Amino acid sequence: MELGVYAVIAVAVIVGMAAFARRLGVAAPIVLVIVGVVLSFLPGVPEIEVPPEIILDGLLPPILYAAAISVPLTDFRRNLAPIAGLSVVLVVITAFASGFVLFTMLPDLSLAAAIALGAIISPPDAVAATSIGRKLGLPPRLLTVLEGEGLVNDATALVLLRTALAAALGTLTTPWAGVVDFLSAVVIAAVVGLVVGFVSVWVRSKLTDPVLDTALSVVVPFAAFAPTEALHGSGVLAVVITGLYTGHAAPRQFSAQARISDAINWRTIQFLLENGVFLLIGLELRTLVADVENPEVLSVWDAIGLGLIAVLSLIVIRFVLIVPLILYLRRRAERAERSVLREWLMISYFRDHPVRYRWQALRKQRAEQRYERHRSDLEEYRQEAIDWKGGVVLGWAGMRGVVTLAAAQSLPTSIPYRPQLILIAFTVAFVSLVLQGGTLPLLIRTLGLQGADAGADRRLLAQLLDDLSEAGLAVLDDPETAAGTTTTVDPEVVERVRQSSYLRAESAWERTLAVDGPHEDRPHHVYRTLRLAVVDAERTRLLLERARGSYPSRVLTEAQSLLDLEETRLRTRSR
Repeated sequence: MELGVYAVIAVAVIVGMAAFARRLGVAAPIVLVIVGVVLSFLPGVPEIEVPPEIILDGLLPPILYAAAISVPLTDFRRNLAPIAGLSVVLVVITAFASGFVLFTMLPDLSLAAAIALGAIISPPDAVAATSIGRKLGLPPRLLTVLEGEGLVNDATALVLLRTALAAALGTLTTPWAGVVDFLSAVVIAAVVGLVVGFVSVWVRSKLTDPVLDTALSVVVPFAAFAPTEALHGSGVLAVVITGLYTGHAAPRQFSAQARISDAINWRTIQFLLENGVFLLIGLELRTLVADVENPEVLSVWDAIGLGLIAVLSLIVIRFVLIVPLILYLRRRAERAERSVLREWLMISYFRDHPVRYRWQALRKQRAEQRYERHRSDLEEYRQEAIDWKGGVVLGWAGMRGVVTLAAAQSLPTSIPYRPQLILIAFTVAFVSLVLQGGTLPLLIRTLGLQGADAGADRRLLAQLLDDLSEAGLAVLDDPETAAGTTTTVDPEVVERVRQSSYLRAESAWERTLAVDGPHEDRPHHVYRTLRLAVVDAERTRLLLERARGSYPSRVLTEAQSLLDLEETRLRTRSR
């Protein structure tokens, strides 16, 4: 009973604060952490201490899976270099550098244990940064890099933490053993993640009941996480790989109903879990302060001071390493131009010389596909180049969060200063969220960063819909084959299908060409408005018939579903 009351209060606080944060123009995690800190010191609020395995093993897998399935694999591939640099190289360097700083300040702490603490505070949490970036219109490539970093850096930090703790406890023989452990964890995660992704997608593609499909999708992240951890791999990385594979395969393997249901369900799960964990971070402050033992060795304020020094060192290290990353991306774009030119010359050679053998035809086909892909990549590098302004945002967007506090609480009790180390990790997470997250909107506005051009996106959408309509209408050249019938299809039916396809593309072009004019006069806007009015009137009559009891409930439910589908389609297209 008491647990249920706390759950209701927590969800109410999360929803209320999220709505308030949107009005305030800040990220919800920042507000929830502050609210949690305030609530933790109120009279009557019990001390809250969440076991770290609940967060690391129970909440982190679905959070990362929900984020991974929404990241386009094409964008992730295009930005693999900066993502790897930030989520692997930067995390490792930050762990060693910040760990060495803390090692010099805590005399009883071994270097391995200090590096373990550095691994704990090294991975940024991209939730606050990406929510702010979307609201303020950051360039899409910057958002992709931040999202990709947030997906992978947790795995790097947790594997590094495991290796450093093994060294601190004396179970690791040589540094090379640590390197082998790190690489084996990555390989195991990649294999298990791909296997679980392939199997789960295949099984779900055979299900026609959306309830069964949803039930199975909920356990997929744990199906990837648990066996990987049992094999001493990175369960977090396995979940991310499974999520990326599932998100990429969904348009081909899942039905439209399954994809829509999946998107809504996982967005809800992600919202509740992410924001719930940030609320827990704030609520745990009083417990963390009370747990500090031997204040004469290292007091609460001393631990907080070390946390502030750690925050400063993390900011400096991140900015120092962002500079070579930006330079590398600039040179990478130059190399991409030369590479595309060489591929174009190869394509030109194949076009000027006839193909005689099958292997030459296959080579030509692969060369053309590679050229088209690399040319598209080059266009993105040109249009969405990350310059020094983007580098400043990347440098300032290194807020810590969920993993930092949960990993700190997983430290063995034999580690010196354990309560103080947990408080240091909390200070890093809290201060970075409030300081960097709170000032990130002002920084973005000051730099004048612009997101995607809405007008250009509308034109691209209209162009894409034209291409899709051309491919789709081609099947109407042989309507009998498309309909799977041997009888002649009525030409009026074929024309109705043709016009419905035209209507979608024409509506998109209308929104593009008439963007500066009054939208109330656009024909398609008027059509949607009138059709919505008709649907509203039909729904009113449906409610009246339900009140009268004139029709069976099963028939009323079916009619309501039809009206809901049409209203959803009309309102989505009217945006």
